[in-house]
Amino acid sequence: MGLDEIERKILDEMQCPLKDAATNLVFGKGNPGADIVFCGEAPGSKEDLQGIPFVGAAGRELDKLLHTIGLTLDDIYIANILKYRPPNNRDPTEEEITRHTPYLIEQILAIKPKMICTLGNFSTKFVLAGFQVEGMKQIPGISQLHGKKQRIKYKEHEFTVIPLYHPAAMLYKPPLRKVQEDDFLKIGGFLGLKPTSAKTLLDY
Repeated sequence: MGLDEIERKILDEMQCPLKDAATNLVFGKGNPGADIVFCGEAPGSKEDLQGIPFVGAAGRELDKLLHTIGLTLDDIYIANILKYRPPNNRDPTEEEITRHTPYLIEQILAIKPKMICTLGNFSTKFVLAGFQVEGMKQIPGISQLHGKKQRIKYKEHEFTVIPLYHPAAMLYKPPLRKVQEDDFLKIGGFLGLKPTSAKTLLDY
């Protein structure tokens, strides 16, 4: 099933109070043949208005981080755990994650990336639990897992997973910027990319 079909499925079939309250579906953006998928948490207000993920301040931070390893938003694909914005940008509920993530899984299987970079706790826990909501509580938090390469299997598929802090975290906690930059350099190393700044790739 292609991405267009999955998007149409959400519009036609999904039943969720978030859908009724939202302005737009925020499905995903980027290269449908990308080797790397970034998975965030949920749309914010600007994403809801435009129907595009990561168009606000966090998106600008992500764009800067990608440029440090020679990538642009055209080289990757970005999607969220939730396809519609939760009120006041609150955390997703377990029920909402259960409703929305089957479509995220279909997106990932359609793209067939080599690497999934999870942004923040919810996407990290869901992906590392093997795309299972019920296993999320057993997964450690992002502060323990960030920048550490993992391997997961889902049915006949295998993925490399790199957990990362959500780019918005740098806006609230500036000391995380250096941590995030270092983790992106690790991603560049895993992918065989050269950093565009004067920094040297970290040994890992």
